[in-house]
Amino acid sequence: FRIMAGKVKWVTDIEKSVLINNFEKRGWIQVAENEDWNFYWMSVQTIRNVFSVETGYRLSDDQIVNHFPNHYELTRKDLMVKNIKRYRKELEKEGSPLAEKDENGKYIYLDFVPVTFMLPADYNLFVEEFRKNPSSTWIMKPCGKAQGKGIFLINKLSQIKKWSRDSKTSSFVSQSSKEAYVISLYINNPLLIGGKKFDLRLYVLVSTYRPLRCYMYKLGFCRFCTVKYTPSTSELDNMFVHLTNVAIQKHGDDYNHIHGGKWTVSNLRLYLESTRGKEVTNKLFDEIHWIIVQSLKAVAPVMNNDKHCFECYGYDIIIDDKLKPWLIEVNASPSLTSSTANDRILKYNLINDTLNIAVPNGEIPDCKWNKSPPREVLGNYEVLYDEEMAQSDGTDRDLRSRPGQPTGVKGSRARDSGKPVLTTWK
Repeated sequence: FRIMAGKVKWVTDIEKSVLINNFEKRGWIQVAENEDWNFYWMSVQTIRNVFSVETGYRLSDDQIVNHFPNHYELTRKDLMVKNIKRYRKELEKEGSPLAEKDENGKYIYLDFVPVTFMLPADYNLFVEEFRKNPSSTWIMKPCGKAQGKGIFLINKLSQIKKWSRDSKTSSFVSQSSKEAYVISLYINNPLLIGGKKFDLRLYVLVSTYRPLRCYMYKLGFCRFCTVKYTPSTSELDNMFVHLTNVAIQKHGDDYNHIHGGKWTVSNLRLYLESTRGKEVTNKLFDEIHWIIVQSLKAVAPVMNNDKHCFECYGYDIIIDDKLKPWLIEVNASPSLTSSTANDRILKYNLINDTLNIAVPNGEIPDCKWNKSPPREVLGNYEVLYDEEMAQSDGTDRDLRSRPGQPTGVKGSRARDSGKPVLTTWK
C-alpha cells in the first residue's frame, strides 16, 4: 500500500531517512517480491494532478494524501478573505448573534481579518476606503506566493498607481494577468516584545470538514523581526522591520542562528501572564482558537471533503497592542525546514504526531474509518473542535446565543475545581 501517492517530493530539508524511520516504526515500509512500496509527502502542485479530471487517477481505500483537493479556498489569500466575507453575510442573513455589528456597521465578533481588497478587481473600492483615512498604511501581497516574496507596503495612492496603471483607459490593471494581489490595512500597532514585532505560527490539523474535526498543535512558536519596530514612513521599505518570515529575517545582520529569532508559544504565555495577567492571557488564546475554528467553518461548505484527505495548516496570527488577535493568512504547506536544533525537534514531532492521527496505531490506512482517533495517539495535538460532539452536546446551538465565547469541544481541566471535565468552548 501507499500512504502518499504521486510524484516524489520529499519535504524540504527534512532528510529522507527521518521520514523513512518514522514509517519503519509503524511497519509501513514493506518490500514484497517484485513490489516496492512508496511513501510520498505530496506538494500542493502534485495534489492538483491527483484529483484532476484529466489525469483520471483514482485513489484506493488504503491511500491517503496530505492535502484537500481545493485547499486553496483557505490558503490563497484572496479566497480566504472572500470565503470569510461570505460566511459573515450568511450568518447575518440567518440572524446569528455572531454577525452582530456596532453602531458604525463593524462586526463585533467576526472582525478578525484586516480590511482587505483584491487587486485589480476591487481597485475603486480600495481607493474609496483609502481616502477615508489617507494617512493609513497598507500591505500588498501576491495571492499565490509565500515566504514574504513580492510583499511591499504603501501609504500613498501614487505608489500603487506606479505599480500598475493603464494610462489610456485610466483603469487599474495587473502587472500580470496570472498574478493577482491582495491589499490589506497594515496592523501598525503590533504588540512588541523587546521593541520588536512578531507573529505566531500555529499548526492546525483537519481530518475532515464535514463533519468538521480539527486539532491544535501545542508546540507553535513566535517569529521575531531582527530590527526594532517603528511605524515611521521612512522605514516602509525595510522588510526586516515589518515581515517576520524566517526566509527574509535570516538574511539580516542581527539574525541569531542559535535561537532563530523564535520563541515557543509556552514562553509567550509565560511572558504575557507575567506582564498582563493569566486571565487576560487565557482570553487571548481562547480568541485565537475561536478565530481558527470560524475560519475553518467559513470554508467547510466549499471544501471538497474527499475521504482520502487530511491537512496540516500553518496559521499566521498577529497580536496588536490591545491584545486583539488578527488572522493574517493560512499556509497549505507550512515550512518544515529546520532553522535551529529546537526547530528540528518540533517539526519532527509535528510530522510524527500528524501521521499518528492520520493513520493511528500504524495500521494499513483506511480512508473509510470515522477519523476519530483515540486520545492516547494525539501526542502534542489537542482536539480544537469536533462538530459531531458539539452538535450532540448542543454546543453549536449554544454558540449562536453566546457570541465571543469559545466554539468547540475539548477535554480540559475546569479552572476552578481542578477536576477533569469535558468542557465546551464556544
